[in-house]
Amino acid sequence: MTDVTFDQVVEAQNLLCPLPILRAKKALSAMDSGQVLKVITTDPKAMGDFQAFCAQSKNELIAQRDSGDFAEHYIKRR
Repeated sequence: MTDVTFDQVVEAQNLLCPLPILRAKKALSAMDSGQVLKVITTDPKAMGDFQAFCAQSKNELIAQRDSGDFAEHYIKRR
């Protein structure tokens, strides 16, 4: 997969649900439509949490990567 270009980063390592989602939601609310947010997490349930969050919020989940130590989630603001 090619690298995803992003506009802002939320570092949510060592935070458990719902904190990574809440931080992402806050960051997205300050972004313009079409901008991309990268969220870095270590919560093992974050992959599914961000899929559900994007489906519910109608933001586009562009990509997710799980490296084992952390995961990256790329969300395009609706």
